[in-house]
Amino acid sequence: MKDRFAAPPPGGWETLSTRTVLQDPWLHVAAERVRTPAGTVLDPFWVLLQPDWVTVIAITDDQRIVMIREWRQAVREFVLMVPGGVIEGDDPVATGAKELAEETGYRAARLRHAGSMFPDPARIANRCHVILAEGCELAGVQQLEAGETIEPVLLPIAEVRAMLLRGEIESGLHAASLLRGLSAAGLMEKP
Repeated sequence: MKDRFAAPPPGGWETLSTRTVLQDPWLHVAAERVRTPAGTVLDPFWVLLQPDWVTVIAITDDQRIVMIREWRQAVREFVLMVPGGVIEGDDPVATGAKELAEETGYRAARLRHAGSMFPDPARIANRCHVILAEGCELAGVQQLEAGETIEPVLLPIAEVRAMLLRGEIESGLHAASLLRGLSAAGLMEKP
């Protein structure tokens, strides 16, 4: 995570002070006092300081994507997404392999980092790393955490591309991750 008090690039905002309002293992809320280049002081400017995340674009040899349907309490719905979670340690690829296995029971023959993005750069100070997992096979059973309700779902790549175009992947971060991962695999243009 970037030093909150480091000098900003030209035109950036200066952090004058910061205080922690809430901190637990899942959420760190900071109230910052910042100055814009025009001299305006904003106090508080709310920032969520969260660890980096991974999303996993898992592709089977028969050209299906291993997705999940997970209960999301904030929206009170089951949401179609890709496996993923909070990065433990420094290795997004290792975390991606672990999350894929735990949430779906699938393992990948090949894994690679396909890029990263800011989930919400206006308020959240973290990155989401997209992991491309190829040659995926069912190798075990789910090992869900106490707060997870997840059903694995396998969908043909062509169907997922069509769902993206129709706006049926409702999590913006997961839609962007699918686009990034499928593009890295060279599978966005194929029929």
